[in-house]
Amino acid sequence: MMRARNVTGLSARGAALAIALATTALPQVLWAQEAAPEAAAPAPVAPAGINESVAAVVNDDIISTYDLAQRMRLLIATSGVQPTQQNLAQFQREALIGLVDERLQLQELRRVERDQKMEIIATDDEVSGELAEMAKGNNMSLEQFLGNLKAQGIGEETLRQEVRANTSWQRWIRGRYGSRLRIGEDQVKAVQQRLAAAASKPQYQISEVFIDANRVGGMDTAMTGAGQLITQMQQGAPFPAVARQFSAAATAAAGGDAGWITAGEMAPEIDTALDQMRPGQLSRPIQVKDGVYIIYLRDKRAGAGGMMVNLKQAAIGLPQTADQAAVDAASTKLTALRATVTGCGDLETQAAKVPGVIAGDLGEAEIKDLAPAFRDAAESLAAGQISQPIRTSAGLHLLAVCAKRASGQDGQSTEQIENRLFGQQLSMIARRYMRDLRNSATIETK
Repeated sequence: MMRARNVTGLSARGAALAIALATTALPQVLWAQEAAPEAAAPAPVAPAGINESVAAVVNDDIISTYDLAQRMRLLIATSGVQPTQQNLAQFQREALIGLVDERLQLQELRRVERDQKMEIIATDDEVSGELAEMAKGNNMSLEQFLGNLKAQGIGEETLRQEVRANTSWQRWIRGRYGSRLRIGEDQVKAVQQRLAAAASKPQYQISEVFIDANRVGGMDTAMTGAGQLITQMQQGAPFPAVARQFSAAATAAAGGDAGWITAGEMAPEIDTALDQMRPGQLSRPIQVKDGVYIIYLRDKRAGAGGMMVNLKQAAIGLPQTADQAAVDAASTKLTALRATVTGCGDLETQAAKVPGVIAGDLGEAEIKDLAPAFRDAAESLAAGQISQPIRTSAGLHLLAVCAKRASGQDGQSTEQIENRLFGQQLSMIARRYMRDLRNSATIETK
């Protein structure tokens, strides 16, 4: 049998655990199918006293009330959100959704393993390796780490099952779709052009939590849950841990960090909220078409006043007194060269093949400081494009625009843009895959 390549990263919740578990004191929580409100309060309760029954059935696969109580404890430990009468139902709902999704994922992976004769599901040794990395992240030995879990009423197997499901699912999604997913040069250029066009607009450094209304059972539930999470964060729950546990956005694994965005990149409702916020503020629930956002504005800056451009050139030296025949001959030579060049990467290599052509890197400069002939080309060309021959007093030039960014800010490299687009598209594919699995499954909650 052929084994898929090893998983290289922790799941979002695993990463959250490495941050939050060592410092979070977890009350014991009892969940029972028909518990009265008083029984659901986060008062200390010995785990051994839980009466196990059926919480849900997923395609004949049972989720017990013990499984659910354990997952609730893990959620509380890793999110930093303290359980209250008001948010306990949200923990229960999120824990049950997570368990249902994991059952569906593992069922699908077992089907794939049978049909395609390949191993996808993480082995015990691979799961142990992930746990060891979590322990290392907490500056603990594995024994200390598992002891910390036990002290908070969380069984080792609860975490092992979550890690196994998450890492296996990530392995399958990346293996099936990641190798086929291609970010085209036109997509990158479109982002670069949009960033350049928006350079004069305000920019915001944000973190986000997105609650998918379809996943949690409707918009009203999403709005209520968002309000409860905001209350907890205002009382000290760390935003990154909450994002890792509750956010359905692609940024969840990074603690909700969306980096710098420009007005117009997100939904209009978010732009409106950001325009009214100050750095350090947490938004109210922001309802959009398919869910609810919580935005934390980390920093804000005015739009840049100019553009920086990184240039290369290929040139033929011609005195200003050169006759038209010499100019036409040089232009023909550079036009032929231009047809062989794909971008900044091979300009110098291709130019070296043409006698009389000199190529080089002109470095980075602000567009307004360039000579008029170069300035016009730099303004009109997108990153990766090459000009027609340009006549100056020194000769004839091909100008290649290697990169553009707003002055006064860090530009996004091509690799950063590609990675961001790749993550967004892969996350969208995974969400659609899970939606299809849910729609075709028989799920009964008790």
